[in-house]
Amino acid sequence: MKIYLATGNKNKKREIQQILPNHEILIPSDEGIAFDPDETGSTFYENSIIKAKTLYDIVHAPVIADDSGICVDALGGAPGIYSARYAGPEYMQGRPDGKKIPQEEQNVFLIKQLNQAVKSGKLPKGEYLYGERSCHYTCSMVLYLGNDRIYVCQETFEGTLINSIEEQAGDGGFGYDPIVFLPEYNKTVAQLSADEKNAISHRGKATKILKKIIESLNL
Repeated sequence: MKIYLATGNKNKKREIQQILPNHEILIPSDEGIAFDPDETGSTFYENSIIKAKTLYDIVHAPVIADDSGICVDALGGAPGIYSARYAGPEYMQGRPDGKKIPQEEQNVFLIKQLNQAVKSGKLPKGEYLYGERSCHYTCSMVLYLGNDRIYVCQETFEGTLINSIEEQAGDGGFGYDPIVFLPEYNKTVAQLSADEKNAISHRGKATKILKKIIESLNL
């Protein structure tokens, strides 16, 4: 079955296609569809619904959409839903002109911002799974089959932020993966193989839940 994925990110397409090999996963650009919805939601879930409905209204076919990002505990969960637009402590929700900065710069900014927060000692109260450098990815994923047929799941993927950009490692994955260290595996996310990442990642776990839903619906 043909399923549209509401993103322009080919890396996401690759990861989801690996978990759903019996279906053809297409992103809008594969069919020349212009797709750039305003993500005005205040949560991952709200943004995933916005993207899913926008694309469904164009293709009138099954759509999967996800909204995901990195949440640093010591920064109160930031950058969170603004992970793709994050441009340092001065532009936590993105630059005023809307231009995104290179991922490498985002990684540098995020590490420096966490280091400053830790040094200040003024950290939000709460449980830190791996200590003051704890972080996690969140993924909210939607299977949109129509305005009255919507399936949603949300998963997380826990780790820690490395101490400096010089410690980044790995050439797999994408985004913030080279700077997120997994204590239980003694690797960064970017050092995992594709199969390893899909087995434990936020997006991998969410996609597997949707896979069971898709199979139960005989789509």
